[in-house]
Amino acid sequence: MAEGKVKLPQLGWFKIRESREYPTVFEAKQARIVRKASGFYLMITFQSQEQCPESTVGKTCLGIDAGIESFVATSLGELIKAPRCLLEVQRQLKLLQRRLKHKVKGSNNWLKLQGKIARLHESVANTRRDWHFKLAHHLCGLADNIFVEDINFVSWSRGIVHKRSLESGIGQFINEILPYVSWKREGFYLKVDKNKTSQELPNCHQATGKKKLSQRLHNCQFCGHTENLDSASAKVIEYRRKIAVGQSVIQNAYGDVLTGVKQLTLFDLVNCH
Repeated sequence: MAEGKVKLPQLGWFKIRESREYPTVFEAKQARIVRKASGFYLMITFQSQEQCPESTVGKTCLGIDAGIESFVATSLGELIKAPRCLLEVQRQLKLLQRRLKHKVKGSNNWLKLQGKIARLHESVANTRRDWHFKLAHHLCGLADNIFVEDINFVSWSRGIVHKRSLESGIGQFINEILPYVSWKREGFYLKVDKNKTSQELPNCHQATGKKKLSQRLHNCQFCGHTENLDSASAKVIEYRRKIAVGQSVIQNAYGDVLTGVKQLTLFDLVNCH
């Protein structure tokens, strides 16, 4: 590699536009060319002999629940709604697809419209991903330890909330972006048991039974507590941290010394796009 150039096997030297500087202490191990609607991208994987330190549990904890009305809800009572990126361009997308229907398949005009539609979808995906990263940094700034539900989002994408789930990209955010940002900011990220988080109250921890999707409030018959269902589930997730990683997390929330806490395994590879 050289400044502004890269040599690929069997292809020779290519001029590239660097998005960032190459790390000096890393060795380039793999290169992959990705074709998108906006052009070609070169993804280079670097490797280092240095060992990454393991994440340690901090003092503050935050539970995050993947909601239905809201994108995520936190144990601090914050309800965050996702921007409707696809809905904002839906009219423009509908017009382009209607024009595409009247073109001869494989013709130059057909290919041009296909490119416009693909670039529009890529713009929506980039906007959504950028918002995901900004939200992840916001959440990781609220607490040292992040706890989420262990949800199978593939089944979510096939269920009754499939359209909202796919449009918001909740699976990508919970499984990829949030743990990466948490690791990058030296935080602790872990998934806890998801079963019956919406049926348990954070105050008295009594089971209130199943609820309809239209029912978005907890009305406890035991203690009389009333709270939004998503924020209450986030508090239950935060409470279940002692089951996931041991009593040490509970003690650390009050400033005591940590002992015997399960730690996360970090990545040794750094991707440079």
